[in-house]
Amino acid sequence: MRSQRRFSIEFKRQVIEELLSGESRPAQLCRRYKISSSLLYHWNEQYSRGKFNNEPTEEAALKDRVEKLERLLGKLTLENEFLKKGLEKSLTRAHTRRKLLPGGKSSPAASEENAGS
Repeated sequence: MRSQRRFSIEFKRQVIEELLSGESRPAQLCRRYKISSSLLYHWNEQYSRGKFNNEPTEEAALKDRVEKLERLLGKLTLENEFLKKGLEKSLTRAHTRRKLLPGGKSSPAASEENAGS
């Protein structure tokens, strides 16, 4: 079995900068460097995000920020649902306990408060 090839960051950056300069077309680069087109486009995406020791493009930086915010929104939504369910269970238990007390009184402390009024 053939081992997986490893490419340096400098090599990847060189290939993508050649692509972006318009010097060579994607198919030409793939043939010349014996890489797949999907790998070339993957490197292009990484390059745009600044993964090759270069400045990320503004669009890629905004895309990263949106992804982070979406993950945070999902996390907060899950936490909110968890807390809502906990509160509902807690209220249901309290309501059930009040019904179980003799005379339908909510609690001894509530009876004392009503007596003092």
